[in-house]
Amino acid sequence: MMTVMSAQNIGVEIDGSTLLDNISLSIKPGELIGLIGPNGAGKSTLLKTLLGLQSPSAGRVMYQDRPLENISNERRGRQLGYVAQGSVCHWPMTVHKVVEMGRLPYQRLLRKRTPDDLKAIEHALNTFDIVHLKDRLVSTLSGGERARVMLARAFAGQPRVLFADEPTADLDPGHQLQVMNVLKQQVETGVAVVVVLHDLNLAARYCDRLYLLEKGRMKASGVIDRVINAANMKDAYGIEALIGQHEAQDYIVPWRLTS
Repeated sequence: MMTVMSAQNIGVEIDGSTLLDNISLSIKPGELIGLIGPNGAGKSTLLKTLLGLQSPSAGRVMYQDRPLENISNERRGRQLGYVAQGSVCHWPMTVHKVVEMGRLPYQRLLRKRTPDDLKAIEHALNTFDIVHLKDRLVSTLSGGERARVMLARAFAGQPRVLFADEPTADLDPGHQLQVMNVLKQQVETGVAVVVVLHDLNLAARYCDRLYLLEKGRMKASGVIDRVINAANMKDAYGIEALIGQHEAQDYIVPWRLTS
């Protein structure tokens, strides 16, 4: 399967501090990739670097065999979707209007919404179960409802690669599973999804491949059992974990500190 996007020996330094050191990864269509690691490992920095929001000090990000910096902002807006950590809306906008903003990369000044725009917006509202909220002001929503709105906005843009920074952080268990199920369904249509996750159980259950970061370096990468194992959990997180399978699904339960 072709690689749609890659990072090649990425390094990021800010104010003399090394945030990423020699990081390489690949992203293929139809994959759900998880970025995991303890706080301060560099996960969000890597996500922003892949999006072009953070310039690398070393290495290069490639999109479809072209350097990302050579791709126009308009094309990036259509090809790459992003849901930031703890996304908030500071304006009194309705849910429908916020989701509609996902279509901005396709719109021209004063151009009316097309049937394709309306179809994409409606599909995004239905996908994340927020049709009943469409006339509510986003500022009146709970954290979990707001998180689903921001995901719907990103999906309305129909990106080829979606990046989400802790998309389940503010959700109750039921909506965590709903969001991960939706992301998995999108992957099955050929979209590539890259998510930062702190919930190791969700990472083990839903992701096709994982990248484990520790102090800005790549600790481990690959399929689930290559990354989530006793040694890596002890070294990276300082924990002992219960690791197994249920109904052919991987799971991990952090059990105790190792020190």
